Amino acid sequence: MASIPVVEEDLGAGDDGKGQFVRVIVADTQAIFRAGLRKVFALEDDIRVAGQAETLAQVQSAVKKFSCDVVIFEAALGPHPVEAVAELLRQNPQLRVVVVTPGAEEELTLELFRRGAHGIVSREVEPELLVDCLRKVAAGETWLDTQATHWVMDAYRNQNSRPAGARPKVQLTPKETLIVSCVTQGMKNKEIALRVGTTEQVVKNYLRKVYDKLGVADRLELALYCLNHHVVDNTKVPALPASPVNGKNANAMAAGAAPGAASTPSAPSPAGAAVAAVPDSSETTS
Repeated sequence: MASIPVVEEDLGAGDDGKGQFVRVIVADTQAIFRAGLRKVFALEDDIRVAGQAETLAQVQSAVKKFSCDVVIFEAALGPHPVEAVAELLRQNPQLRVVVVTPGAEEELTLELFRRGAHGIVSREVEPELLVDCLRKVAAGETWLDTQATHWVMDAYRNQNSRPAGARPKVQLTPKETLIVSCVTQGMKNKEIALRVGTTEQVVKNYLRKVYDKLGVADRLELALYCLNHHVVDNTKVPALPASPVNGKNANAMAAGAAPGAASTPSAPSPAGAAVAAVPDSSETTS
């Protein structure tokens, strides 16, 4: 008999509902898998299981009943997992969804990504990577492994919906273009702020406007969009400034970004940048 969603006994005495913990609903048809995930998350200080479900109806009920940040959603919960995820996100726009697939399936991965899934992992994912995935997704990032990233990039490259060389109708301002170019090269907001002579908050404000203009949700989608539409081709990114205030940090960043540096690769092309925006099987997103 199907169980009902339940609240875990201990969500942490210090949780005030303001994001101290990543609250998770585990939705999976197999009780042993749910139990295994609960044991994995019990070892983490910042992850709490808020509820669980084993049917699609229970997932929908649990999301309404319990406060949560991320739903771990098994693709097998419904006959049409893509539509189920899309509907779940339509009803709960603030929700983040990580879909667990039976294995590496290109078509399913692409459709889930197109319809809004924030993370896609195989059922064989290592516990440590799943924990990293939850943290990144809860923080607003997208999680795809190396194979899924290649599939997504190939799909963007090969789509025939626009004639060759077409440019998007939406135009970015010079400052927006400069900031976007920095993002596609894998730079963090702090470094971007140094290069363009502004603050991190201003960079965030610009990126929010760019996301709205281009209809993308995060840095990964932005990088893929720019790759497909040649948005920042030939855009020159200014060098890091050297000043009494930030000279040491700037020089350190510049050294790390220099060609041949051991710790950080040289600035990638747009194609490389899109890959840098998501984790491979052993790394997390930038």
